[in-house]
Amino acid sequence: MTLTIRMGCLEDLPQVLEIYNHSGLEHGATLTLADIEKWFAQLSKYPSYGLWVACLEERIVGTFALLIMDNLVHHGSPSGIVEAVGVVPELQGQGIGRKMMEVAVAQCRSAGCYKLTISTNLRRKAAHAFYESLGFTQHGYSYRVELN
Repeated sequence: MTLTIRMGCLEDLPQVLEIYNHSGLEHGATLTLADIEKWFAQLSKYPSYGLWVACLEERIVGTFALLIMDNLVHHGSPSGIVEAVGVVPELQGQGIGRKMMEVAVAQCRSAGCYKLTISTNLRRKAAHAFYESLGFTQHGYSYRVELN
């Protein structure tokens, strides 16, 4: 079977939802189809923000979101941010995530980005090892403020 990675569409959302609800990305919370449809509608308002899906035949087996944004620093060069990377649990460790990140890197290179970043929870040690195996390096600190 051939793995294809492409931009996601509205019809893909039920399968993407299954990945998110069974991957542990939401830390126990369950997304609804209405939640992901609302997010997808917002996504289209950004010029360089997309949902990507990895497919084996007609089945979506992985997904990620990629935002490419212009920056004031680095002479206005854009940078990329990958979010919400997920692979169906039974296919993890088979290279799907690696192929998805290769696509994200290629998209950022094509857009002239000076960097691609991803943030992952401190407790996700396997994810850290995975991203490091792809050439990502730990850089600085990540901070957040809870707003709700």
